[in-house]
Amino acid sequence: MRVLVTGAAGNVGRALLAGLSGHEVMATDVAPGFERVDVTGDDPARVIGAFRPEVVVHLASIVTPSRGMSRDAQWRVDVQGTQNVIQACVAARVRRLVVTSSGAAYGYHADNPVPLREDDLLRGNPVFAYADHKRQVEGLLARARAQHPALQQVVLRVGTVLGEGVENQITALFRKKRLLMVAGSESPFVFIWTEDLARILIRAATDGPPGIFNVAGDGWLWVRDLAAAMGKRVLVLPPALLRRVLALAQPLGLTRYGPEQVAFLQYRPVLDNTALKEVFGYTPEKTSAEVFNLWRRWANP
Repeated sequence: MRVLVTGAAGNVGRALLAGLSGHEVMATDVAPGFERVDVTGDDPARVIGAFRPEVVVHLASIVTPSRGMSRDAQWRVDVQGTQNVIQACVAARVRRLVVTSSGAAYGYHADNPVPLREDDLLRGNPVFAYADHKRQVEGLLARARAQHPALQQVVLRVGTVLGEGVENQITALFRKKRLLMVAGSESPFVFIWTEDLARILIRAATDGPPGIFNVAGDGWLWVRDLAAAMGKRVLVLPPALLRRVLALAQPLGLTRYGPEQVAFLQYRPVLDNTALKEVFGYTPEKTSAEVFNLWRRWANP
């Protein structure tokens, strides 16, 4: 089978490429060593049109923006880039499009169901670029399903990805001397192992069913569970105090995060993975707790 992968340079992309070794694969990215494809411009139409893949796996996204990266630049990659890929797939008559969305598309809200299922509302908060952009991406995908039903879709709403070598905004929280928790909001974490996600993507690109699926390991962990596993203490702050601290610290350059970040700490989406197991046909090898322990041992050998 002929498969094109965007955003192939990351940990998950590299694991995916290894699992697709028996297929004809074009690995694209803006990083050196890959077929260069900038999804924000004409590259998707040109490259997809020339390669004519049966399946496109679209991983390109801004998860952790570099310092100084504007909201508009992130939007161009996340949203405009996805629109460009969709249009290129339709024009080239690609059979299947696999897209990594995120649990963040549900948004960070006090009234989110626990756990969230695939038919719950997508309310990605406008103040969070990543959540807002993933919500917009899902809107593009929904319109494409209605207008271009011949293009099969597998949409994966992924939880926090952890594994050996992974460093991101979430792991930065875990590396603090004390783990931060907002008083009155013991919002739990769900994790998916990088290797599990790669296997899910392989199944999505090959013989898995189309559809929308939450992607997370079984169970979830509270902040106090994480702290106990790492031998750390928990710093509990009232939400109003934390907002004031961030409002003062951000303009001084002491943190890149503003007061809006409090909702992220309070109301993390907790994903139900029943459909992943019963409809998609994949049970993650590692639970959320096992994934975290694997990362912890790697991060603190």
